[in-house]
Amino acid sequence: MNEEVRLTAWVRGRVQGVGFRWWTRATALEIGALAGYAGNLSDGRVQVVAEGDFERCERLLAWLRHGDTPGRVDGVTEIWGVTRGGYEGFEIR
Repeated sequence: MNEEVRLTAWVRGRVQGVGFRWWTRATALEIGALAGYAGNLSDGRVQVVAEGDFERCERLLAWLRHGDTPGRVDGVTEIWGVTRGGYEGFEIR
């Protein structure tokens, strides 16, 4: 299944001020062919938006949930949608 999708994930836990966004970007670049961003939210969560083929987005989601992340991930909520474009590479916001 190589359908192009948009993954939006909200990661909660101790994920701000610990290098989590940088780690997420590095992981997305390692997976390859993903565009989007990782950004802090005012409530302490990190929002991750990734666009690419379903399999690659699913790999990123698995890393967010079970990878050796900086800080501590208490949970991840995600939604799937259609790509919107407008991203060049994977950024930290």
